[in-house]
Amino acid sequence: MTGAETLDIATSGMWTLILVAAPMMIVGLVVGVVIALFQALTQIQEMTLVFVPKIIAIFITMLLMLPFMGATMGAYMNQIVDLIIRS
Repeated sequence: MTGAETLDIATSGMWTLILVAAPMMIVGLVVGVVIALFQALTQIQEMTLVFVPKIIAIFITMLLMLPFMGATMGAYMNQIVDLIIRS
């Protein structure tokens, strides 16, 4: 295996990681900003108010995106297996 092939595998792995994690991270960011805006407008400074809605939103997003995440990771695994077989 050459250095270029190794870099291709690493790049593909990083893009797979970004694609799998991005939906949950974006939802967590949006929910956090909305709750922070609500807290700033109402001057409610309760620390635990942020965590429960974020956890619920991320969990629901994970359930909805599970087929996409599985397909993305499966495609990456197939690419790795093909490279192993060809070597």
